[in-house]
Amino acid sequence: MSYPPPPGGWQDPQSAPPVDPYAPVDPYAGAKSPYPPPAGDPYAAQAGYPAQVGYPPPGAYPPPYPGYAPAARTNTLAIVALVLSLVGFASCITAPIGAIMGHVASRQIRETGEQGEGMAKAAIIVGWILTALLVAAIIFYIVVIVLAINSGSSSVDY
Repeated sequence: MSYPPPPGGWQDPQSAPPVDPYAPVDPYAGAKSPYPPPAGDPYAAQAGYPAQVGYPPPGAYPPPYPGYAPAARTNTLAIVALVLSLVGFASCITAPIGAIMGHVASRQIRETGEQGEGMAKAAIIVGWILTALLVAAIIFYIVVIVLAINSGSSSVDY
């Protein structure tokens, strides 16, 4: 037997359980399947879901760990370009090769969405700086050699 609601719109707090505002909402709550459940299906009567033979009910497995995602691949060409650019400190010939490979790697990264953009940029910067220093050193040596040849060819009277 139920009592009429009290006047003034007041409700007894013990008459209805509190509603959790963060509880998940089931869009299929109260929906009935137009198909009869198959015989022997233990999940058929749960919440009016249609019977799915061979599948566990929704929520049977725990959700994956929050924030878990497989690690993205790093572009191999970016790694090789950075290594070649850094080796350019010792052998000057690999610095421009590393810089060019860094440009190719950055284009591949834009197309494929792989990781390694920072390594490709570092390879480009280090490679071209070392190449510029190498060219400046070669020009300096040429100027010194030309000046030495010109100063040595002057005649000196004794």
